Amino acid sequence: MSTAPDSPDQSPRPPEDDPDRTGPEHADDAPRHRLREGVARLASFGARLASAIDGDRTEPLLSRAPQRWVRMLPYLIMLGFVAVLIPVTTQVLSNDYGVSGGLAGAIAVAQAAPLLLAVTRPLTAWYIMIVADVLGTIPLLQGDAHHPSPWTPMVVVGYLALCVTLALRQSRRALIGIWLVTVGASIVVGLFRDSTSQDTGVLLIVLSGGVLLLGALMRERGEAQRRLVEQETISEAERTRRTLLEERARIARELHDVVAHHMSVITVQADSAPYRLQGLNGEVREEFASIAAGARESLTEMRRLLAVLRSEDTQGDLRPQPGLAHLRQLVEATIRGGVPTELSYPELTLVRELADVSPAVDLSAYRIVQEALANVVRHAPGARAQISIGLDADALLVLVVNGPAREPVAPLESSGTGHGLVGMSERVRLVGGTLDVGPLPDGGFRVAARLPLTAPGSPTV
Repeated sequence: MSTAPDSPDQSPRPPEDDPDRTGPEHADDAPRHRLREGVARLASFGARLASAIDGDRTEPLLSRAPQRWVRMLPYLIMLGFVAVLIPVTTQVLSNDYGVSGGLAGAIAVAQAAPLLLAVTRPLTAWYIMIVADVLGTIPLLQGDAHHPSPWTPMVVVGYLALCVTLALRQSRRALIGIWLVTVGASIVVGLFRDSTSQDTGVLLIVLSGGVLLLGALMRERGEAQRRLVEQETISEAERTRRTLLEERARIARELHDVVAHHMSVITVQADSAPYRLQGLNGEVREEFASIAAGARESLTEMRRLLAVLRSEDTQGDLRPQPGLAHLRQLVEATIRGGVPTELSYPELTLVRELADVSPAVDLSAYRIVQEALANVVRHAPGARAQISIGLDADALLVLVVNGPAREPVAPLESSGTGHGLVGMSERVRLVGGTLDVGPLPDGGFRVAARLPLTAPGSPTV
């Protein structure tokens, strides 16, 4: 005997563990099942996407700060978030959404605790947090309507705190992928929320995108400034090196004129000796001829070296190199330029001794005074300058002192060329002397050089 299909005895019954369910309520099981499957697929996709986008970084935030309290600040901030979010989330889920106390506490810990990991591994913390946030929306579907859904306010706050750490550590491509996963998760879980609840999906999408964008801009701006400082440091080092090389080439060109003069004298004397001196035998004449040939060969090699040192835009200067005898003209030209300058020579008996100074020392002393006065014109306009030339037992003493500037420094002159102090130090090093430069208490500047009268010993081979 068969029973009719529409017999009430054969109608589907609710499961034994939930006898109070009605037919329409039982129809909600299918969307919830689809939600669980969608959440699992979304979490798997998000993990694969984020791992493909960028690897995690383990350096803590602000780890390079000099102060210890600054290095500890990210930990303290995240600990504060965790200490507040866990009890608040547990209380809200229990009272407003009807979630049992144990489950509410587990969800609160899963959604907030990863913030502590975000200080050192923000990407790993995001893996855990996005999965915990999405899974945490499932019990909310059974709660009362008119509450924020699918994300609770605590989830929004915690996720934004995590976005700050992500934006400060991850690349732009990684942040775009993270935000796309956030958008996808918000859209998927938003499909299953109650239509009467307050939608927080759009809120999380907008706020997380804004935080990620602002954080990325701040990080990229900081990196750009850091690279700019590094480039400026490299440029300054290269500029200093180039200035040093240019000054050495300039000194070499000047010394060429000095040495070439002496070599030319040697050549002329060696060539004319057989005609000036009577009674020279053949061996002596050959010796003089050999000396003249060696001198001419040395001059040829010096000119070849000078051609290498001289840059393409450097014009040859055929004028004789200046020395201490030209200081008067230099001082007069400086005075005409608006810098009151005084020159004090040693006693008259010592002036004769200055004539015996070697050409290298003579030229170096003049150039040091010239560079010092040029610096006064550039950096201390209107200041009074005093030049003192003296002698001690075995060295020439050069002292240039100027007072503070009496007129405003022109912007174009404040930068200078960078050759002044570099040139002085190179010239002093050339003759084996010492240089002492530095500011004075009254705002002036002092340049003191000690140049040995005898050439420094050359290494023996």
